[in-house]
Amino acid sequence: MSNLRERSAHSQLPPGEQLLGYASVVPAKSAKGIGIGASLGNHLVNTVGAGSAGAGSIAAQMPRTSGALLLRVTDQRVGLVQPLDGTPVWEVPRAWVTRVERRPRTQLMARFRLHYADGSWLAFLTMRRRTIEEFRSLIG
Repeated sequence: MSNLRERSAHSQLPPGEQLLGYASVVPAKSAKGIGIGASLGNHLVNTVGAGSAGAGSIAAQMPRTSGALLLRVTDQRVGLVQPLDGTPVWEVPRAWVTRVERRPRTQLMARFRLHYADGSWLAFLTMRRRTIEEFRSLIG
């Protein structure tokens, strides 16, 4: 599976653009829990703390998604792509992403925010805390 993810992360990059890092993430807006209390938990995770996306903000431009995606960082862009074929879901210029903020866990997955140049942000979940540290080293 990791070979497929690596090919997907490299997929559709223009000549000369370099892939710096990637990992599987779930946008907090689309995270789904299972088990007792999942409905309430899904509502809280998907609304409270999923993003600060005022109308017209960078974060508000992200389309609705479902399930896991690859977050990839290149020397020119930061974006989400499909994990199986690398089809871009949403990408922004790298200069628009100002920092990565690790957040307290609310589930089994590690949580972080991508902050954008206009002050908006989006929350994501990932299985490994070291993924967040890698993104922090690449973005700030």
